[in-house]
Amino acid sequence: MDKIIINGGKRLCGNVKISGSKNAALPILIATLLTDGKCVIDNVPELEDINTVVALLKHLGKKIKKEKNKITITGNGKLRTDAPYELVSKMRASVLVAGPLLARFKKAEIPLPGGCAIGIRPINIHLDGLAKLGAKHFVAGGNVKLAANKLKGTQIVLDFPSVGATENLLMTATVISGKTIIKNAAVEPEITDLANFLIKMGANIKGIGTKTLEIKGVKKLTGCSEGYKIIADRIETGTFIVASSITSGDIKISNAIFEHNESLIEKIKLAGMKISMANKFLRVKGSKKIKPVDAATQVYPGFATDLQPLWMALMSIASGESIITETIFENRLQAGVEFIKMGADIKIKGNTAIVKGIKNLTGAKVVASDLRAAAALILAGLSAKGRTEITGLEYLDRGYENIVGKLKKLGADIKRVIDN
Repeated sequence: MDKIIINGGKRLCGNVKISGSKNAALPILIATLLTDGKCVIDNVPELEDINTVVALLKHLGKKIKKEKNKITITGNGKLRTDAPYELVSKMRASVLVAGPLLARFKKAEIPLPGGCAIGIRPINIHLDGLAKLGAKHFVAGGNVKLAANKLKGTQIVLDFPSVGATENLLMTATVISGKTIIKNAAVEPEITDLANFLIKMGANIKGIGTKTLEIKGVKKLTGCSEGYKIIADRIETGTFIVASSITSGDIKISNAIFEHNESLIEKIKLAGMKISMANKFLRVKGSKKIKPVDAATQVYPGFATDLQPLWMALMSIASGESIITETIFENRLQAGVEFIKMGADIKIKGNTAIVKGIKNLTGAKVVASDLRAAAALILAGLSAKGRTEITGLEYLDRGYENIVGKLKKLGADIKRVIDN
């Protein structure tokens, strides 16, 4: 079992480049199931989740060539329509194969998806939307089986602006007959990236970036052989914004998209940090005195749930009390339990954490409960006095490309070791 060891108290300074977005890359890779044409996708981060989706696409019949951050996908039209449990159970995004397979072959079978243990996250919104397009489904033996004689565009109003459901229905609608209108759609930048990729393959989509998407189905999508570049990862960007803030650092972040992190940036400024954008660098200068700022998670463009554990780490050393409210995932305050081991004064009541800042956290042995909690514990360890040991790194590997190497380059005393 691997663990990360941090000797905290080092001020982080220097330049860091943000990797491609995991949450954009996953649906874009899956969208290649909609075509037999050659697709070249660049700026793909090297992560366990990417390896999982590549293995899934290979299982389904795609040929894949991977060269560092570039992936080339081809096919011969012969695809399987069943996804294996051992892959789907690792990653929730695997459910996204249902729509493309259903659209092309009128059937699909997938196990109920897995991922981080941060909440229930049912897929009923996906299934209800696909049903409105003409699909029937039933659950047997832990698998969801979908089938349709004919799929046809219609109007779909989502009960909740689910990112995954929006992506699934968007992909499905591109190659079925008629016009599909998705209302109360999610508006995350990753959905915009997916839509732009689909358009490059020949899809007809309007309303990109808004809560109403209009898709006119086309007979077939072509490939994208000239290449498509994945956007920068806004959650990794946010992670390094908080990393600079929690260590009183001075970090210049390249390949970041300022607009994708506006909600975090506004709160960081309120907390006393200085942020500027110049020469394609996002510069974050920390402050020795961190002001307490409340936060409540919301769907984009509000404060991201993925950033909430990181914000809790920062507020644990603020000069006062803050209240953090989690409205998206019911189990995402779990990181607070580990911060308490490091001396943090945190009281969790339902979906709310009351955080009374202390002068310093103290290094301790802690365990990550999910992907973003892992990153938050690293940030807490960077600011803490003494030695911090973090296990549960299987979560971290799903969403951060070389985070230890990047932090080390910024001056962190951090290493990853195999714990025998």
